[in-house]
Amino acid sequence: MWAGHNRDYALLNEERCSDLIESIKAQGRQEIPAIVRRLSGDEEYDFEVICGARRHWSISWLRTHNYPDFKFLVDVREIGDEEAFRLADIENRARDDLTDLERARDYLRALTAYYDGRQKTMAERLKVSESWLTRYLDLARLPEQLTRAFADPQELGIRNAIALKALLKPDDRRERAFREAARLAEEREATGRSMSVIDVIKALSLAVDPPKKSGTPKKSGKAETVASPSGKPVLRIEGADRKGIRLTLLSKGGATRQEAEEAVRAVLDQYWM
Repeated sequence: MWAGHNRDYALLNEERCSDLIESIKAQGRQEIPAIVRRLSGDEEYDFEVICGARRHWSISWLRTHNYPDFKFLVDVREIGDEEAFRLADIENRARDDLTDLERARDYLRALTAYYDGRQKTMAERLKVSESWLTRYLDLARLPEQLTRAFADPQELGIRNAIALKALLKPDDRRERAFREAARLAEEREATGRSMSVIDVIKALSLAVDPPKKSGTPKKSGKAETVASPSGKPVLRIEGADRKGIRLTLLSKGGATRQEAEEAVRAVLDQYWM
């Protein structure tokens, strides 16, 4: 594999390649050649794969599982690293089998390797918006102290990155997030039970911004979480100013509807003149 390949070859297995394996068996051959380039001065390999890691893995698997006659078909190109990166990105961008995290880490590596850290230049070369590229770079930059909370970080998507990035500022919230991530990782190792991505994010968020013990909110310009008498988050008050307030109902926080109604009445009593 080319060192700059955007797919983590070590993560490939029979399950992730099952559709391609079945397709090759049905067609009796590999339909689309992989893109490779010739190596010079390498005693072990003659070519490196630019695009086609799954094809390479699938053919290798088939050849060792009763299909020794299948050939790995290739298209030999003479291209530089930056062009190879863009070619691999175009080929794999729309494929669901490449995780957001694999793609994000590839973009972050390429940003320094080919574009001198200039995100605008990279976006122009890839023909994508800067905001689109930013979401992937944010995912790749999430610290390991935070992602360790997840049983399989490969399940994280760019939408998750938005919520997780928000937990990292200021420093005191960041430290609480790291402590909770370490606790979740230790608990998972001890019990063998894994939580869903959404449940982990919820646990991290509650650890970073613990709910108030009082059921009566105070006037403030900052967001405040109102909790039930049992400590379950009920709603969040955001943007309280002279024009009004915004409420977010935390319907998945574990509180009952009656507790939610009581919390809303308390907000009305305090804010509605």
